[in-house]
Amino acid sequence: MQMAKTLLLIRHAKSDWGDLMLSDFERPLNHRGEINAPEMAKRLVKGELFPQQLISSPALRAISTAKYFAKELNINAADIIQEKEIYNTLTDSLLEVVNSLDESSNFTALFGHNPGITGLVNYLSNQEISHLPTCGMALIKFPFDEWKMVSSGTGELVFFDFPKNDNLI
Repeated sequence: MQMAKTLLLIRHAKSDWGDLMLSDFERPLNHRGEINAPEMAKRLVKGELFPQQLISSPALRAISTAKYFAKELNINAADIIQEKEIYNTLTDSLLEVVNSLDESSNFTALFGHNPGITGLVNYLSNQEISHLPTCGMALIKFPFDEWKMVSSGTGELVFFDFPKNDNLI
């Protein structure tokens, strides 16, 4: 028997703008980002939320965030799937990524960028979150057993969390 699908959308942690010679794609995390990423992953562990699969934009700040999460969740960093389409922040592109996720995973975490991540949260759950902060997370549950069924307004926003949030999950 298949299970309903759960998607954790995570915006990359705070990035460093110090080196203007770097391309947007190559920007690393800054000190705060390196602190926030493991902190947010520990909140998942505390809430007993363990994604089966991590998928990330290959941009340095996103994949670095995903690696911090992998460490805290006891997932091998080599198992993080890098998907170049996530770097494209268009909702349609992100939805295509979600619709083509591996069906063997019922709980997937996706690491990406704004405005796309915030847009996808709102699109999938009919919410009106104005801005998912850096290293913010949104957990959405779907009543389907296939990722290809996920579409506009079909998900339920279970929680929305971010580093400066006092209402911890």
